[in-house]
Amino acid sequence: MSTKLDQAIFYGLMIVVVFAALAHGVTEPWSVVLFGLMIGLLALVWVVRMIIEKSLVITIPTIALPLFGLLVFGIAQSLALTDQTGRRLSLSMNVESTRETVMLLAILFVALMISANFLLGRERLRTLAKFMVIYGFVMALFALVQYFAWNGQVYWLRPAPVTAFGPFANHAHFAGYLELLLPMPIALVVARSVPRETRALYGFTAVLMSIAIIASRSRGGMVSLVAEIMFIVALGTLLPQSEPNGQGRSKEARLKRALPVAAIVVVIVAGVFWIGADPIIKSMTIEDEMKGSAQLINRGSIWLSTWALVREHPLAGVGLGASQTAYPAYRQDNGLGGIFSQAHNDYLQVLAECGIVGGVLALWFIVSILRLIFRGIRSRDPLLAGLALGSGAGIFGLLVHSLFDFNLQLPSHSLLFLLLSAVVSHLGAVAAQPEVEDAAEPELYGAVQVSAAGYAKGASS
Repeated sequence: MSTKLDQAIFYGLMIVVVFAALAHGVTEPWSVVLFGLMIGLLALVWVVRMIIEKSLVITIPTIALPLFGLLVFGIAQSLALTDQTGRRLSLSMNVESTRETVMLLAILFVALMISANFLLGRERLRTLAKFMVIYGFVMALFALVQYFAWNGQVYWLRPAPVTAFGPFANHAHFAGYLELLLPMPIALVVARSVPRETRALYGFTAVLMSIAIIASRSRGGMVSLVAEIMFIVALGTLLPQSEPNGQGRSKEARLKRALPVAAIVVVIVAGVFWIGADPIIKSMTIEDEMKGSAQLINRGSIWLSTWALVREHPLAGVGLGASQTAYPAYRQDNGLGGIFSQAHNDYLQVLAECGIVGGVLALWFIVSILRLIFRGIRSRDPLLAGLALGSGAGIFGLLVHSLFDFNLQLPSHSLLFLLLSAVVSHLGAVAAQPEVEDAAEPELYGAVQVSAAGYAKGASS
């Protein structure tokens, strides 16, 4: 029964990932409710499993600590008192919005904990890698088919804005989502963790996803695509020695690992011209200059306005989810622009809503995850090293894209981002203890095990 519940949680998590994307990123009340219920159901199954086993075993990855800190800080921001005059006093300028954001953040934190506790074991990680490759292929294929048969409606059923691409209402959000999936097939090929006869298929999958990102005409997506390829090429040199003569990091070995990436890049360029490069080129040329300039000016104005807000509330910010309420008082465009709920820069958004406290927590998370990525890539197991490289490149790509957009404000993107982060955390811990081959024990990186009677049996950090 315990094994069946484990499998139910593992595959249930994959179902939630797919649902979050197909539900347009979980940006509407109905999808938020269903998203929360699905994560809650997985957590309930986890509790049932604990009761059946009569023990409590929880793996707490390092990256969960800053996220938990942000959650606690958000709860503090959402607290409100009423003075004698009836005026509400709170750290947040919009208590209701902060509470909604905190609730969503709590759901994502539970999802991270589920990922950290059930994405364990070599075979399960292999299944996850295959899922990501197949899922990315299907998502890219669907988006391209819809692109060529576009009738102004997502799924050919629901009216959508002109910026829609794939299941998302914004083309940049589609690019950001696929950035998390794209590096996986490339990294697995570079790490030689897939059979020789399937490498061409993995390469084709990566090409299709790359073409879909480029076809979305997201400038941030294209920049992130280049950043991910550079990341894989650069950190591919850290992969374990795999040559019989022990020359896994020699110049010849490095060249062999770079060749698949170079071949994929060439095919990507050829594929873009084959499907029709004119619309993509026009989006980057003078024919679209007026539109592009307006976007740059608008985004620059948003950044300036947000920075003015940050300077006014440097320590604690204006409250999670409350930037839209505060924005009008700090806008730098003389009222010519609109009211924006997002800063179009996730780092500015954190500073605006959580101040220096949020900035420190975000920096803690980023530094921790990068260290774990570097450690995981050095794993002696080609599969684990390839998974670390692919997950790390996806995380890095979205962090780059976050300089220009707000992908991490979408639950669908945050969920997949945290899932990859949980995988990297596990792989980084496993690589630090090479004597553990299967790497399925939660004690590896911060587990706390408590008996049914409530007595601690053991803990490790």
